[in-house]
Amino acid sequence: MEMNELNIPKCKKFNGYKPCTAYKNCIEEGCNDNSVETQIGTKLLVVSLDALGTVLMNTAILPSIKRKFPVSTIYWITMPAAEKILFNNPYIDKVFTWNDENRMILRQIKFDYAYNTDKSNYACAFLNEVNAKNKLGFALNEDGKIVPANKSALYSYILGIDDKLKFRINQRSGLDIVHEVLELDYQKDEYVFEFTDEEKEFISVYKKEILYDESKYYVGFNTGCSNLFPNKKMTIEQHVHLIKELAEDENLRIVLFGGKEDTERNNQIMDSMPEEIKNKVLNTPSTLGLRRGACFMSIANLVITGDSFGMHMAIGLKKNVIAWFGLSCVAEIEIYGRGEKIYQKDLECSPCWKKICPNNLECISMLDLDKIVLLVKKFANER
Repeated sequence: MEMNELNIPKCKKFNGYKPCTAYKNCIEEGCNDNSVETQIGTKLLVVSLDALGTVLMNTAILPSIKRKFPVSTIYWITMPAAEKILFNNPYIDKVFTWNDENRMILRQIKFDYAYNTDKSNYACAFLNEVNAKNKLGFALNEDGKIVPANKSALYSYILGIDDKLKFRINQRSGLDIVHEVLELDYQKDEYVFEFTDEEKEFISVYKKEILYDESKYYVGFNTGCSNLFPNKKMTIEQHVHLIKELAEDENLRIVLFGGKEDTERNNQIMDSMPEEIKNKVLNTPSTLGLRRGACFMSIANLVITGDSFGMHMAIGLKKNVIAWFGLSCVAEIEIYGRGEKIYQKDLECSPCWKKICPNNLECISMLDLDKIVLLVKKFANER
């Protein structure tokens, strides 16, 4: 067979390395799988690299992409730390981690669309390199400056460089804005995060181990956040106060969640409580990785959290959420009507996105803890 006689199938299953079915030669016999699921169709690349919560939030664009391009192949490149967020996602055909080999591969593919949602120099530079008919989001100009790649990205771009617009005027959610950037139809689609069968079995076994009681209302505390912005945290004393107040209600069960960076903090919270309260609190493992953490969080009916990856995971798991905000922007988070946002409305310095606070963290210290207690009881009674 001559090179020019090769009939390379336009099929997602074909990889040019081995047959998708034993003893089936697709080139000579032709491909007999014409289902929509195997057709390549429109080829799209999503570049969403940084911030675990943002990567999870951006999965909400996937249903919109499929509405616009029903027959399509979706690739996604992200940082290694975020790869597990995208695992088992039914919309994504292949996840690439950010490394030299994968960037080399992606540069060889001709895409119909390349989306870059990140305003980072390396993500923008990579969009410049991608071979795509249409590039949406953010790129680099000839001076190495981040610029919008398309007109629809202009509002998001200005939002990033205009504090008055971002902190005082804008009332649109981040998801609304990213849909506009990518020229997609915003219909408040949910985050996409799905457990595997193995994870569902793990959750079932774990519930038996902790004597999970379906008649009780499980209140989770996501106590930490990324070390990048440590001032998103409530104090240990605030957490202890809330737990003491809620533990008095026999219909409630208290659960602590967190990542490996929160292990010591959660232990301090437990050690700061009286023995009779400590016995009513479940401190879940925090060192077993992102997806096991999601398994533990799945047992909660409601999650109390700061603006963090844990908050986004609670949203992704469709939990009731009470989220507090200090240095970050309240309006940009979509909680889909399942909860309430707590913040100080009259503080001139909040939000600010500063890593070091010159004002004694008033945005956190002045949070209305009594309101949080009342909200928890409200949600529990409504169930």
